[in-house]
Amino acid sequence: MALLEISITPVGTDATSISSFVNSACQVAARQGVKYQVNATGTTLEGDLARVLSVAQAMHEAAFKNESARVVTNIHIDDRRDQGQTIARAIQTVAT
Repeated sequence: MALLEISITPVGTDATSISSFVNSACQVAARQGVKYQVNATGTTLEGDLARVLSVAQAMHEAAFKNESARVVTNIHIDDRRDQGQTIARAIQTVAT
């Protein structure tokens, strides 16, 4: 199972706040049934690599649908195949 952290930055909007873009992106993940967690500078998705990559693309496209003229998206992938991996487990491992 993979963890994919995505940070979407809309460029060319009239507002300095991006909360509406984050909200729209998270709605995409929720509609597609992918577990996600918002953090201070991005959103982490959990699931099969192909699926979370597909959701990440849809989240990126959602920013354009919200009238952004340009979108910069950064993705970080942690794909562990020797054992199961979840958002909760990754946080717990670091916090102990």
